[in-house]
Amino acid sequence: MGKKNGKASGKAAKAAPKPAKITGSAKVRTKSEIYSTIAEHVGLPRKQVAQAFDVLGQLIAADLKGKAGVFAIPGLMKVTVIHKPATKGGMRPNPFKPGEMMEVKPKPARKVVKVRPLRALKAMV
Repeated sequence: MGKKNGKASGKAAKAAPKPAKITGSAKVRTKSEIYSTIAEHVGLPRKQVAQAFDVLGQLIAADLKGKAGVFAIPGLMKVTVIHKPATKGGMRPNPFKPGEMMEVKPKPARKVVKVRPLRALKAMV
């Protein structure tokens, strides 16, 4: 069997340039910067990356509104919804000035979203 033409494999390597290494940012990245970086590294158009994030947001919303109230991104984080019941108002001891009473306003029932990091995310830091 003969040798393969070295030029063909050389052109394939040049067609797909290696994306730049991901480094830490000095300031908070914008949504546009995040989408562009992911698109560059994955090789998808930026619009498809944006659509993937939109679908992810819809998926999270649907799962949090569901019975379980939990959404996990494997290896990164777990998002949960906690139902906090209503609290009554009244007079309670002031924790900052012992012996004094303070008035506490009533609070309505509410749902609180909690995001917990998972082991792999903690290991990244």
